[in-house]
Amino acid sequence: MTAEQRRNLHAFRDYVRKILDPTYILSYMTPWFRDDVVQHIQAEKNNRGPMEAASLFLQLLLELQEEGWFRGFLDALHQAGYSGLYEAIESWDFQKIEKLEEYRLLLKRLQPEFKTTINPEDILPEISGCLINQECEEIIQISSNKGLMAGAEKMVECLLRSDKENWPKTLKLALEKEESKFSELWMVEKGAENVQMKDLEDDEMKTLDVQIVYKEEPENQNLSQNSCPSSEVPPTFSPLKPRNYQLELALPAQEGKNTIICAPTGCGKTFVSLLICEHHLKKFPQGRKGKVVLFAVQLPLYEQQKSVFSEYFERFGYKVSGISGVTADNVSVEQIVENNDIIILTPQILVNSLKNGTIPSLSIFTLMIFDECHNTNKHHPYNMIMFNYLDQKLGGSSDSLPQVIGLTASVGVGDAKNTAEATEYICRLCASLDTSVVTTVRDNLEELEEVVYKPRKFFRKVESRTTNKFKCIISQLMAETEALAKSIFEELGTVTLENLSQIQNRNFGTQKYEQWIIAVQKACMVFQMPDKDEESRICKALFLYTSHLRKYNDALIISEDARMKDALNYLKNFFRNVRAAGFDAIEQDLTQRFEEKLLELEGISMDPSNENPKLKDLCFILQEEYHLNPETRTILFVKTRALVDALKNWIEENPKLSFLKPGILTGRGRTNQTMGMTLPAQKCALDAFRTNRDSKILIATSVADEGIDIAQCNLVILYEYVGNVIRMIQTRGRGRARGSKCFLLTSNADVIEKEKMNICKEKMMNDSISSLQRWNEAVFKEKIRQIQIQEKLIRDNQGKVKPVVDKKNKKLLCRKCKTFACHTADIRVVEECHFTVVGDAFRECFVTKLHPRPKNFGSFEKKAKIFCARKDCLHDWGIHVRYKTFEIPVIKIESFVVEDVATGAQTLYAKWKDFNFEKIPFDAAEMSTCSGPQFAGNGWP
Repeated sequence: MTAEQRRNLHAFRDYVRKILDPTYILSYMTPWFRDDVVQHIQAEKNNRGPMEAASLFLQLLLELQEEGWFRGFLDALHQAGYSGLYEAIESWDFQKIEKLEEYRLLLKRLQPEFKTTINPEDILPEISGCLINQECEEIIQISSNKGLMAGAEKMVECLLRSDKENWPKTLKLALEKEESKFSELWMVEKGAENVQMKDLEDDEMKTLDVQIVYKEEPENQNLSQNSCPSSEVPPTFSPLKPRNYQLELALPAQEGKNTIICAPTGCGKTFVSLLICEHHLKKFPQGRKGKVVLFAVQLPLYEQQKSVFSEYFERFGYKVSGISGVTADNVSVEQIVENNDIIILTPQILVNSLKNGTIPSLSIFTLMIFDECHNTNKHHPYNMIMFNYLDQKLGGSSDSLPQVIGLTASVGVGDAKNTAEATEYICRLCASLDTSVVTTVRDNLEELEEVVYKPRKFFRKVESRTTNKFKCIISQLMAETEALAKSIFEELGTVTLENLSQIQNRNFGTQKYEQWIIAVQKACMVFQMPDKDEESRICKALFLYTSHLRKYNDALIISEDARMKDALNYLKNFFRNVRAAGFDAIEQDLTQRFEEKLLELEGISMDPSNENPKLKDLCFILQEEYHLNPETRTILFVKTRALVDALKNWIEENPKLSFLKPGILTGRGRTNQTMGMTLPAQKCALDAFRTNRDSKILIATSVADEGIDIAQCNLVILYEYVGNVIRMIQTRGRGRARGSKCFLLTSNADVIEKEKMNICKEKMMNDSISSLQRWNEAVFKEKIRQIQIQEKLIRDNQGKVKPVVDKKNKKLLCRKCKTFACHTADIRVVEECHFTVVGDAFRECFVTKLHPRPKNFGSFEKKAKIFCARKDCLHDWGIHVRYKTFEIPVIKIESFVVEDVATGAQTLYAKWKDFNFEKIPFDAAEMSTCSGPQFAGNGWP
């Protein structure tokens, strides 16, 4: 070893200390270290940790005088698996390792979340290549002996020491594969998550009608007369020849009429929109140009439409571009609209641009196309755009308005109970879109039916288990837990568990019971006592009891539709994580009660006589269909994400069905209990199902409202699943589609009746459309105009009614632990819709950790999340941002309880707009005396 190598190793020793666990390479260093030295290093690790052991190891290493030890050290690193460290020392280039530091810092900050959300046994196979073999063995052993949380903690320790430059990305892929909610926090590159952010706070999740879509490829590719398979794309472009029914659908729009086009999914409405758009752009005389905007509700549809329109129109010299929530911060909306002929938008982009004046008027466009136009109602962005349109129309503006086209497979009927009510509902949709024509295929029905086949539908009523010992035991545990909760109130003598919620006749193992639990938890948030410590104790106890009741209820729901084994595993996993987290006396008592019944529950769950009759029937259907057609491709719809996992395990463990090799697909939406599948994970699942012929079945929750295309299915099974189904089946291609089947399998007769009611409503909708198509056009237009005038009058009057401002000072308390946060007198409104708190006192009330998705929003730079400073709480309060030159917190009202200072009355608010306190505008001059550009708040504990 040269003196230069010795100096370099000493200079770079800090990198080595952070990565190397010397005990993993000591067996390769025996020629240079005596046994007592090896034991010394081992003891140092046991007593003070691997970093101190690495320091001792390097000290002893640099003192060696024997020849060859430096080469031996490098060989030992290579043999043990320290490939990154080996490469860095051999070249004396540590840049790759240096780049990992930001991910180490992020993982350290996210360690508490990692421990509570990650099952290390699930992701270890995917990330084992980033760890040392001995580390993998230790993680498995610790998970087995001490629980999953301890195993996750060990995994974090090992990742922090990893020298593999790809470990952050590998971890990301593993998390996405397992659909872990931690994936949303683990950001390995800017823009990794396709999340549309409308403002600085979390978006509100909205419940929409269920829409199920089955597609093979974008609609324009396979539905024209001269279409060819995607694998046989012609080398030169030739204009696509439309089918006759597509020309029929396009005709009223090409005549310049505002039109809703209602036609089955799979018939090629996208291609129809291309025909309309092309005709519209070509009709303008020389010197004038049209400008088209097409709206897509969800990101996957936006990407699909942008690709289709770009490919089609750029051949003719038209300029096509698009903006979504993902790209909006990086481009100028004004310039994109000005410089392109066709613009594809997610609708909130235009809503925001109209509000802030970036787009002064809809008159800039000559044609607007609304994909999935049935969404034009209530406060949907489509309706916000059309409010602007109708205000301009009814306000007597001389500016021209764009033509409006709506595309949908179903206009719906809302809550209509007869044809007259359905007709009124459709008229209101037409009024919202300012359309006086609803176009359907009438003259070319035979041609349409040759392209779009309706699947045969079968209803299967299955009996439930005659006896259910599993449910009896779990119900007993739930009754005991309820009794414990009731005993708390008996101490008080002022309120009972029953009158905390209005929900009555609740039964264990039902959605109604879960609603009761949620209602009780909300009631506890505003529960008050003179003794605040006692109030906190009671609220926390009730939170624990109701949380356990909710898990038991989940297990009963799983056992009703899947195996008892799956339900028991769900509970065992829950209690394993509770134990690993160091539970308190209440949790210890609840865990003991469960463990006392565990052996009996395990015996019941393994008894073949307790097999679920619904699973027997599902197995029969699948065996029969694959016997008739081994090439069958199936999608199995279920209600919950927990049931997706349970049925996947059942199929894989069933020797009669394991050949199906199931894939899974869940929605992107986040719930209080689970995290949705990320967009990349969804795409990965769909691509795998599309390309891997071994995977013959996809198990999914309802995902169609998110615009996801499901490929190549000719068998659909709705397993205890029914909704307001707007789109039933779309299978494309020839031969296979003709034999499509759809089974509804349920033990509940009401489910079958609801599905039959949906079929009746579909007929009611079609009859209503036919009736409207026979109306005189002038009469229809007048009907639409009267509805528009009435709706505008209501909107205008609602805008005039301003709530009375409550000027009394209020307290904001943490919604979880009731700790005081601030007074409303200290709250300031920033740019009309964001709320901050001034004064030094509030800074002591919260702690911060770096935001997983830092991002710029206009004058804001989102930097960190803020949490309640109480170590036993850490409730999410909002975010920390840089606003111009100031570092300020931005708080969420849904994180707090509002208490009246005078009366002590407490209230919950879901949105700031519902809280009518005196809103004082943000004043930079005021901030100069209480906040500077330094980062405020305390660090994450």
